[in-house]
Amino acid sequence: MVNEKFLVDSNSFMTPYRQYYAFDLIPTYWDKLSNRAESGRLVLLDMVKDEIDKGKDELSDWVSKQTEFEICNHVKPEIINKYQEVLQYVQSCGLYKEQALQAWAPGNIADPWLIAAASVNNYIIITDEVPSGGLSPKNPNRNAKIPDVAKAFGVRTYNLYYMMRQLEIKI
Repeated sequence: MVNEKFLVDSNSFMTPYRQYYAFDLIPTYWDKLSNRAESGRLVLLDMVKDEIDKGKDELSDWVSKQTEFEICNHVKPEIINKYQEVLQYVQSCGLYKEQALQAWAPGNIADPWLIAAASVNNYIIITDEVPSGGLSPKNPNRNAKIPDVAKAFGVRTYNLYYMMRQLEIKI
C-alpha cells in the first residue's frame, strides 16, 4: 500500500546495526534506508530517537544525520489519551499479570507510546517483537508485547523485512 507510514521501533534499528547490517560490512542498507526517508514514509517517535541517541555510537550518529525522518512528538493530547487507553487495556483485559502493567507504566517506556502514536496517526509499527501467542485469561502473561496489544487497537505490526519490501530496499 503506497500510503503506508512506518513507525519504527528502536529494536528495528539496533538489532540490524548490532547483528547483521553493520555499517562497515553492509553500508548499502543504511544508504538505501536513508534515501527512502525522503519518501516521507519513515517515522521515528521522539522517544525512540532519544533512546538511540543515548548509544553515542555509529547508529546514533547516522540517525542524527537523517533529516528526512518524520519525528512524531509523543506529547500531543490525542496521543496521551490513547496512551492512557493502552495502559488501561493492559491492566483490565485479563490477558496480563500486574507485572506487564508495571513494566509499561513508567512514562519513559516507548512501547505503549508507539502503539498510541500508531493508533492516532494510522502508522504501521515496525518491530522485532513477535506476538506472545496463546494469550489467555486462564494463564495471564507477565509481559505485554507490542504486536499483541497493538492488535487490540487495530494497529498493524510487521518486521523489518516487510518495510524493506514495501520501500523496495534491496541489498
